[in-house]
Amino acid sequence: MLVFKFGGASVKTSGGILNLAHIVESFKEPLVIVVSAFGKTTNSLEKIHDQAYKKESFDAEFSSLKEYHFTILKELFQQEKHPAFAEISGEFEKLKKILLNPEKGGYDQEYDQIVSFGEVLSTKIISTFLNERGIKNRWADIRKCLKTDSTWREGVVDWETSTKLIKEDFNLKKDKITITQGFLGFNDQGHTVTLGREGSDYSAAILAHILDAEKVVIWKDVPGVLNADPKYFDNTVRLGQLSYLDAIELAYYGASVIHPKTIKPLQNKGIKLHVKSFVYPNDPGTLIGDVQYESLIPSFIFKMDQVLVHISPRDFSFIAEANLTDIFEAFARHGIRINLMQNSAVSFMALVNNRMERIEELKAELEKQFEVSFETGLELVTIRYYDTATIDRVMINKVLLLEQKNQRTIQMVVKDLG
Repeated sequence: MLVFKFGGASVKTSGGILNLAHIVESFKEPLVIVVSAFGKTTNSLEKIHDQAYKKESFDAEFSSLKEYHFTILKELFQQEKHPAFAEISGEFEKLKKILLNPEKGGYDQEYDQIVSFGEVLSTKIISTFLNERGIKNRWADIRKCLKTDSTWREGVVDWETSTKLIKEDFNLKKDKITITQGFLGFNDQGHTVTLGREGSDYSAAILAHILDAEKVVIWKDVPGVLNADPKYFDNTVRLGQLSYLDAIELAYYGASVIHPKTIKPLQNKGIKLHVKSFVYPNDPGTLIGDVQYESLIPSFIFKMDQVLVHISPRDFSFIAEANLTDIFEAFARHGIRINLMQNSAVSFMALVNNRMERIEELKAELEKQFEVSFETGLELVTIRYYDTATIDRVMINKVLLLEQKNQRTIQMVVKDLG
């Protein structure tokens, strides 16, 4: 049995969905197919949620998103009386009802209920289209069997309950192909909880682990795992294979091709991960598994729009263990992930993503005990298997603010000189 994951870029058009069908038709093994929301649907739903939460009009964005999905429907199904139109229209009605009558659970809880519609819409359309083409499949609602806690937007998986429910729901002998959603789970109250942005890779790994898959294949709009993001680098190189360790390191540092949580469930059972091109499905891609090598060519990872938070005691006393405990607990309370940190005798610095509302709240809390300031407009550059030439290459027209390195990895906080 194989687990496939198709990202939003691979199914953003009717042509992409048709290509998915061609790929699926070429495999004889039982398949569990995890699908993300179409294209930039999640971004659109985030905007709609924000507008609704602020009591602003969301009509224009809502109409545009609905029209986008119905354009795909019209291109896939020639008859506008096809049941798929009514079903998707019904999902948009459910979405509007939630937007107009939100539960009293706060911004992040509402976010999960609204943004989750992207995966529901995409999987219902794809499942129906495949059945229409004679590719028999079952649509499975992952919100009924992947159990999490109530950490909104970063759900923590309840592995014991999820294993029981998924094994009951996914009957691989009966259903050769099962279509389900990435990114989603549910909590004790039956509310949808998302697993974190770009979490569909992780969903595929969870299902592969529980169902003892032979392999996970992630179908991307790139030829495999590249040594740099083509948006920032010319002449990128495909990495033919990666060890579990290098894959998890690259993902942790921010390589966008793999979600950071994906590797552990696979490595625990020795399940290989294959990153392949959905445009050229016969190309080799990148195989991730228990492979050995001494080194790789340098890999570059860029995190843009970073904020460096400076924290120091008001009385010039040392930053001691008790201070660090208070600082880390505050970061956790405000849901701010630290991408890099460094401390001296009298200061602590943390580099974080630019979520300014949360950073301002963190600053207000910590200022009761510390001096706090922050610097914006920074970049975090990570080079795995670095050398002097690669460092010089990325430092052109940049000033170095902070550096950390070990034998294989260097991280640099830099500012563009303009």
